[in-house]
Amino acid sequence: MRSAAKVLPLARLAARLVRRRERGRRVALANGLFDLVHVGHLRYLEAASEEADLLVVAVNSDASARGLKGPPRPIVPEAERAEIVAGFACVDYVTIFDAPSVEGVLRALRPDVHCKGTDYTADTVPEREIARELGIRIAIVGDPKGHSTRDLVAALRGSGRS
Repeated sequence: MRSAAKVLPLARLAARLVRRRERGRRVALANGLFDLVHVGHLRYLEAASEEADLLVVAVNSDASARGLKGPPRPIVPEAERAEIVAGFACVDYVTIFDAPSVEGVLRALRPDVHCKGTDYTADTVPEREIARELGIRIAIVGDPKGHSTRDLVAALRGSGRS
């Protein structure tokens, strides 16, 4: 399947997942901005994909990214970020969400597991209460937080490490 074909609006993705679940497939959800993709993103998504049969990734919209990170973020437009993430072999579907939190995506998709990176603990995941309410397991996955888009941006601007 071409990468762009894996990027679906939330309602269409929810309907597709119903059919997949009827066939016994379990769903993991990961989320993030994925602005300048680096090896930490890949390791996070590969580890998340091991938590279930299907991996769905929710990518922050441009407006959501600006709200979280401030201008001039994002650097890469949402449609391109989504398509890049969809290009990873470990990713089954991608959706773009336009909120500061992924809670609405959790409610709409009701994944079996919600995957967060190692910069969180089970107690600091912002969506932990909604996950508990919906019976969604939380998994902390990926390598230690040693990579960041912020560091890449700083390096490109000449003010970061070389």
